Amino acid sequence: MAKAVPSIDFLAQAEPSPPQPIYALFGEEPFLLREVRNRLRTIVLGDGEGEFSFTAFDGSTVELKDVLDELSTMAMFGGGKRLVVVDEADAFVTRYRAELEDYVARPASGGVLVLSLRSFPSNTRLYKAVLSAGMAIECSAPPTARLAKWIADWGAQSHKLRISSSAAEMLLDIIGPELGLLDQELAKLALVAGGDRKITDEMVQQMVGGWRAKTTWVMLDAALAGDAAAALAQLDRLLSSGETPVGLLGQISASLRRLAAATRLILRGEATGRRIALRDALELAGVRSFVLQKTERELRRLGRNRGSQLYHWLLEADLDLKGDSSLSPRLILERLILRLAAAEAPSRRP
Repeated sequence: MAKAVPSIDFLAQAEPSPPQPIYALFGEEPFLLREVRNRLRTIVLGDGEGEFSFTAFDGSTVELKDVLDELSTMAMFGGGKRLVVVDEADAFVTRYRAELEDYVARPASGGVLVLSLRSFPSNTRLYKAVLSAGMAIECSAPPTARLAKWIADWGAQSHKLRISSSAAEMLLDIIGPELGLLDQELAKLALVAGGDRKITDEMVQQMVGGWRAKTTWVMLDAALAGDAAAALAQLDRLLSSGETPVGLLGQISASLRRLAAATRLILRGEATGRRIALRDALELAGVRSFVLQKTERELRRLGRNRGSQLYHWLLEADLDLKGDSSLSPRLILERLILRLAAAEAPSRRP
């Protein structure tokens, strides 16, 4: 039986396969989801006037008939194909699972449907139908132990850089396991790379290291410790120095997603009668050993109620920074910091 394709392998293909009628992108790594989505747009519509044949829907509100109408509409450009993307499609799939199974069995000849999901269980009929008629692409970050290699590979593939293993490790230590932010830093390094395109430890330290990276973690630590005033002061310092709100959110998102994942493991364990220790949950969520004690203390203070809301808060902040809110970027980040710093009732702690 065919399997889902890892997004890293899909993006590394020199000659991508012809467009499929249906794609399911699933996982919680926003950078990989975005890169795969962009690659599919190029594959289906090319680099020309494909915008006239592209439609994106919000899966939480769109009706199936609207998606099907777009898929069956004749395309003006893009080689006769239409590309229809349903973002945040988990609720959409839940509402229309049977109808989507029917559609995948007989897809529109001129349309390509992309479902972007957080999860896509392999034991469902729809999963098997997508693998039979199209492609499922898993957009999960590489394991922590492989991130340095990913940095070197991605730097070579997307930025034509030659990065030593020690330089990749240093970049990972400074930035953290946030793929989108790592890509931004690789783009900056590409601007200063010489003719040999080689990136050294010294270049990483000069271009990426320094007080900004450290201040970001100080800001997050202060928020999780309940010191809102100190966290907001660090945020002001970072924004005043020229740091972008999107970049700052990217830097702290990976750490907060690990807290969210650990909370989810604890709650799922309790629901099935298999209690899991907090430290074990943090290790399974990818927290490194040298920060386990500090992170355990932070999650205990955060509490299970707010820990279970972290995914929602991060998504809300990301969408708001991209235009979904009339609030200023500063206020969007301040709201997130205040949520992290607020007190939690003792009875709700993990």
